[in-house]
Amino acid sequence: MTELRGLPVPEGLAGLRVDAALTRLFGLSRTKAADLADAGDVSVEGRVRGKGDRLVAGAWLEVALPGPEAPPAPPEPVDGLSVIYVDDEILVIDKPVGVAAHPSPGWTGPTVTSGVAAMGYVMASSGADERQGIVHRLDAGTTGLMVLARSESAYTALKRAFKERTVDKGYHALVQGHPDPSTGTIDAPIDRNPTHDWRFAVVAGGRPSVTHYSTLEAFPAASLLDIILETGRTHQIRVHMTALRHPCVGDAIYGADPTLAARLGLSRQWLHAVRLEFAHPATGAPVSFTSPYPPDLAAALDILAADQR
Repeated sequence: MTELRGLPVPEGLAGLRVDAALTRLFGLSRTKAADLADAGDVSVEGRVRGKGDRLVAGAWLEVALPGPEAPPAPPEPVDGLSVIYVDDEILVIDKPVGVAAHPSPGWTGPTVTSGVAAMGYVMASSGADERQGIVHRLDAGTTGLMVLARSESAYTALKRAFKERTVDKGYHALVQGHPDPSTGTIDAPIDRNPTHDWRFAVVAGGRPSVTHYSTLEAFPAASLLDIILETGRTHQIRVHMTALRHPCVGDAIYGADPTLAARLGLSRQWLHAVRLEFAHPATGAPVSFTSPYPPDLAAALDILAADQR
C-alpha cells in the first residue's frame, strides 16, 4: 500500500533537488528518496520529476510514499529465468515474460529479485530493500537481458554508467505497419499520461527521451526494428512507437491492434532486450551479451515470414 502525500513546496526548500527535499520533508534516506523519484512516484504540478530536478517554492509536490513494510516474502524460484553470466561483481540474466524486476505495490507475480535469491545469489544491498542489486528494469511483459550488481562498488559503477549513458541497451521490437523513414530518431519528452496516470505518453514539459530505431525486416503487416535507447524512461520504446503511430504488436495498453496479436498468437507486446554491452565495473573491460528470441516472439515472426511466401 502507498499513501499519496501532497503539499506546496516550502520557501525554505526552493532550489533543492527533489531527493534532498524529500529527505527533509518526510524523513526518508537519500537513497530511498532517489528510488521513489526513479520509479516515477514524485510529481510537481502534475508532472513526474527526477531526483535531480530542482524545486520551485509554492509548486504543488506529490509523492507516493510507501506504507508500513510487510515482512519480506521468502525467495521463490522463477520458471524460465536463466543466468547468462556471473562473477563476484555482476549477474547477467535472461528475464522471461510475466516477471517484474522487483516487488512493487499492486504486483503479486514473480520478480527477478526473488528468483535470483532463490538461486542462492547474494546481491548488493545498496538501494531500497526490495530492489537489491537492481540497476535498471524491464517491464513484466518485456523479455531479455538485465544486469544486476552483486557488490556495492559494482552497484555504484553501474548506476553511474546508466546515468552517463555508456551502457548500450539494444532491443528488437515488432511494430505495426512500416515506420517512415525506415531509420530514424524519436526525440520527444515522456511523462505520465495526464488522463490515464497508470500509462505514460509524450507530454510537453516531460522528461527528455531519445530513441533510435532502424528497420531490420519489413513484413506486409509489421516491421521488425532494432532499437537503441539513449535515455531510459518507463515504457519509453512503447510510448515512442505509439507516438509514431506504430505501436509494438500485441501492446494492448498502448493501442495495438488485438486482431493482429491474436493471429500471431501474442498475449503481450513483441519487445525483447536482445543486446547488452558495458564496461565491466571492476576491470573496465568491455563485456557484451546477447539473448535469442523466446518461443512466442520467434513463432510470431515465423507466421509473418510464411505470409510472404
